[in-house]
Amino acid sequence: MRRKFLLPFVTAAALLLAAGTATLATPSVASAADCTSTQVVANGGFESGSSPWSASNGVITSGGGQNAHSGSSFAWLDGYGSSHTDTLSQTLTLPAGCSTARLAFWLHVDTAETSTSVAYDKLTVELGTSTLATYSNLDAKSGYVQQSFDVSAFAGQSVALSFTGVEDSGLQTSFVLDDVALDVSGGGTPPPPPADATRTPSSAAYTVNLSSDASGANWTGHESVSFTNASATPLSEVYLRLWDNYHGSCPSTPITVTGLTGGTASALSVGCTALKVTLPAPLGQGQSGSIGFSLGISVPSGADRFGRDGAFSFIGNALPVLAIRDASGWHLDPYTNNGESFYSLASDFKVTLDHPSNLLVPATGTSVDTPGSAGRTVTTATAGKVRDFAWAAGPFTEISGSSPSGVKVNVYSVSGIGSSDAQSMLSTAESAIDAHAQRFGAYPYGEVDAVLDNNFWFGGMEYPGFVLDLVNSTALTHELGHQWWYGIVGDDEYNSPWLDEAFTDYATDLALGKTGSGCWNSVSWASPNEKITNSMAYWDANSSRYSTVVYGYGKCALHDLRNLIGDGAMTKLLHDYAQAHWYGVSTTAEFKAAAQAATSTDLSSFWTQHRIDG
Repeated sequence: MRRKFLLPFVTAAALLLAAGTATLATPSVASAADCTSTQVVANGGFESGSSPWSASNGVITSGGGQNAHSGSSFAWLDGYGSSHTDTLSQTLTLPAGCSTARLAFWLHVDTAETSTSVAYDKLTVELGTSTLATYSNLDAKSGYVQQSFDVSAFAGQSVALSFTGVEDSGLQTSFVLDDVALDVSGGGTPPPPPADATRTPSSAAYTVNLSSDASGANWTGHESVSFTNASATPLSEVYLRLWDNYHGSCPSTPITVTGLTGGTASALSVGCTALKVTLPAPLGQGQSGSIGFSLGISVPSGADRFGRDGAFSFIGNALPVLAIRDASGWHLDPYTNNGESFYSLASDFKVTLDHPSNLLVPATGTSVDTPGSAGRTVTTATAGKVRDFAWAAGPFTEISGSSPSGVKVNVYSVSGIGSSDAQSMLSTAESAIDAHAQRFGAYPYGEVDAVLDNNFWFGGMEYPGFVLDLVNSTALTHELGHQWWYGIVGDDEYNSPWLDEAFTDYATDLALGKTGSGCWNSVSWASPNEKITNSMAYWDANSSRYSTVVYGYGKCALHDLRNLIGDGAMTKLLHDYAQAHWYGVSTTAEFKAAAQAATSTDLSSFWTQHRIDG
């Protein structure tokens, strides 16, 4: 079957290196004329069928195991695992008089080849008779990465842009292309280079004012966010993630943004979960901007992390938050219901929630209630250095206490959960929050809310200072562990889910006194492609293995690392690593480097054995 040897597609950021480039020939050009800036590639995202591309059969597609960089379609060359040549081309006309022309496209390479030195399969990129770059199986890394070339020498020419993939008779290599563009302009200043590795926009501050109906399931109001460009690359747009639109039927969505100010909104994309906002002018490094908009939230029926169980509403991921741009561009991964897609920088939130007084409203941050209009209460929740904001609304039963270290713990229960169960979960939370703090660093958020409903199909879900859970002490200990692993020490949850789930499950074992002795001995891989470090794209395609590998094998790998380097070294490693990444972002490569620095034992074979790549 075609592409049966396909490696898992992963959308994590990665660096792809061109195997080689050639100097462009300089053709004669027409006499200079006034230039109108334009983009000359037609259907560069392959969303409009094949025209005007000339392509081998099956190259322009929307399925088969690969994902688009944006939209739903892409060009997929090779990937057969047999001798094969695929071609893709389009004739382009570059206007005369334009002094600057830059070709860019997004490329993902995966391969089943194992050689680190022999280029068996190749993709050649040509413009006219000039070879711009050659890629091969040696360039296989996880993720799409933008490739960019100065092609100003072709001004005034009509030339063919062509991609030729040649695969040998052995193992497969897939070359996947999307969002091909060639921009020309006449100002003499080249367009900005691809984004650098700095994560931006940063220093975000969200101010939200919402009012609910009598049920607490429908909210309307206003949200604004200010932000700063931390990158040396100008910031000409931002993206808002409207994650909960996954729960609607695009374009009929439960999260609505209207009346946007501070920029120009584009159409919703990525299944209506991403909204591009073009800024009035690019922001240079250190410059700040802000946008505002009217916001509507309608909570659907169902005991979900964004859902309604009878009189009780759970409102996670409902506030639009800024996406991240880094060296791989904008992170616009799709929503996954199997795990998490969320990836955001630590930000400040001030959220005012006006609601009927008969509803309790637990929320991220520290909350203060004040009287509102007749029969209503205004809950103002303030949270600093958090990655998201969540709340609930309903006639909950509330009990409160404090951990031995002084962290306030609130437990909110839906009807049907007895007082003894609620009290037991309060005791669990008080113990767990201090156990995690002793290992990784003091809990910084003042208080934590645990909202209990035994109808949650997903078990538990974490937000900063706020968790949803069943009546289950292990699950609650796990969700509170996420306050450190994802909350304080952030990560890209779509592309590196093990960095929060495996680390949290390991922390849960330690908090509950479990040693994990011998747990690595029960590992059995389903395929050569299965790795602890695979992305949610892989796990969504192999959902039955997600919990086993990411949670189970992931935590057992950390137990095994502790057995190898020693208890003391492992304890210090994780404490120091958390401190070094406090309110920051963790990557697999950074953790592996920190682990290697913590021991004189060469860990290369350990990572290979435990299938931890990155």
